[in-house]
Amino acid sequence: MLKTLDLSLKVLKMFTRETPVWGGRELANEMNINHTNIYRILETLEKNRFVTKDPITKKYSLGYATWELGRIMYESLNVDTLIKPSLDKLCEETGESVFLTILDRDEAVTLAAVEPENKVKFSVSAGSRAPLYVGASYRSILAFLSEEMIENVIKKGFTKYTKYTLDSGEKLKEELALIRENGWGESQGEFTPDVLAVAVPLNDHFGVIGSITVSGPIYRMTEEHKKACIPLLMKARDELEVIIKRYNIKLKS
Repeated sequence: MLKTLDLSLKVLKMFTRETPVWGGRELANEMNINHTNIYRILETLEKNRFVTKDPITKKYSLGYATWELGRIMYESLNVDTLIKPSLDKLCEETGESVFLTILDRDEAVTLAAVEPENKVKFSVSAGSRAPLYVGASYRSILAFLSEEMIENVIKKGFTKYTKYTLDSGEKLKEELALIRENGWGESQGEFTPDVLAVAVPLNDHFGVIGSITVSGPIYRMTEEHKKACIPLLMKARDELEVIIKRYNIKLKS
């Protein structure tokens, strides 16, 4: 492994939705790395447009080169042409927000999000990520992964995003067993307060790669509405799995 390249990539991954801007010393302290090394890496990244430096604050944020690579990767997945029409249809049928979430090692990332028009929205934006124990979108993936993966998730511990977030391995395993039995998962207010979500796993030829979710505010997601959404979710999932397998679309990293 090239140590400098590895460190440079780790620096880039520190620029997240939660912390999109870093000062050089601040970043060095957070990563527990020599300040001189961090500044050399940041200067190289800036020269190649992967980060940009504010001339006033002297702080760094992601540059256009990262955006360009992200767009190339996104377009290569044919999300807009092959996948999004099914998500749009599901959003129209349910009247709620729809999300396509994809497994990325021990987390999952929202690849696409479709929002209903003229309604209160509780959205998760494309590009956001979370651990696999938080909420229906993520547990619907974890339920169909190996026991080793499940144990690894539990060993890493639990962050309480809200008071409803699952915080024990025993509770998590109970939820995963229920998802495997029903074929779908449900969560309420675990990641975003006052939101109820139902999700189904999404598979390719080799197994689970992600999930599809319908999500809305609790006052709108009544028991009757939730039950009506589940078969629509499964139908959309079946359609997408046919497309993914037919065109050999690689969504999972």
